[in-house]
Amino acid sequence: MRTLLCLGLGYCGQRFVALHGGVFDRRLATSRDGTAREGVETLRFDGTASPELLDAARTADVVLATAAPGEEGDPFLGPLGEVLASSDGGGKGPLIYLSTIGVYGDSGGAWIDEDAPPSAVSPRARRRVVAEAQWRALGERTGRPVAILRLGGIYGPGRNALIDVADGSARCIERDGQMFNRIHVDDIAAAIRAAAEQGFDGVINVVDDEPAPACAPVRFAAGLLGVPGPTPEPFEVASATMSAMALSFWADNRRVRNARLHALLGGSLAYPSYREGLTALLGQGEAAALDPRRSGSRPR
Repeated sequence: MRTLLCLGLGYCGQRFVALHGGVFDRRLATSRDGTAREGVETLRFDGTASPELLDAARTADVVLATAAPGEEGDPFLGPLGEVLASSDGGGKGPLIYLSTIGVYGDSGGAWIDEDAPPSAVSPRARRRVVAEAQWRALGERTGRPVAILRLGGIYGPGRNALIDVADGSARCIERDGQMFNRIHVDDIAAAIRAAAEQGFDGVINVVDDEPAPACAPVRFAAGLLGVPGPTPEPFEVASATMSAMALSFWADNRRVRNARLHALLGGSLAYPSYREGLTALLGQGEAAALDPRRSGSRPR
């Protein structure tokens, strides 16, 4: 593959470039202030597209869109949509949009797959539904494949329950029957690469194999570190001090299937559950500097 354009370069985008950027001859990414980022050529984007960014959008072989939509919609489709849809630039490869399983809303804990219609009620999730449809419509206009990757709860290096337990910020909120899907960022990166290489067109749930309660990774992380886990908090008590965003997160209860992801990857995930993911992170030295056995801190 020749040229990659990342529209936004957050946690997932940076990890993808770090692990798989070498398959591209050229890698470009936007940033709000134009600050240089390792492994990419940085293009400033503050809501207005520069000539350099317009040219990159016109010619990029693979476009990876990682930014969440705001109240005014997707931040890139307005400035770049017509250029991405142009027929004279040469860019005809896949458009890959990172979305969220939050678009499904609440299934009451029932299993769902990609055939479940989006039924989100929160404004943030509804904006995702609209953005997904806009990216799909762009693909239909141009004949380009559009991969909508709906991500579960993301964890990985620098962002995981080991760190939360070690620094004392972990909480164990319990609610009967509530289940959540997660995904290691390295498996997200693998899914992006597979979607790009295969020209995948459609929706894929990028989640691990095992939905689990909110406390499960926290308790497992505490066990790995050899310390007590945080005291369980009933949701009914904890919710009294939750933000609106946190309450919207807890409003949805679902188990999401990932058979289509397995097919895309041609086999198993690197981290089928939080257990394999957290164990590997511990082996990579994650949270060692904050290990409560050394620092004397204790999880709350």
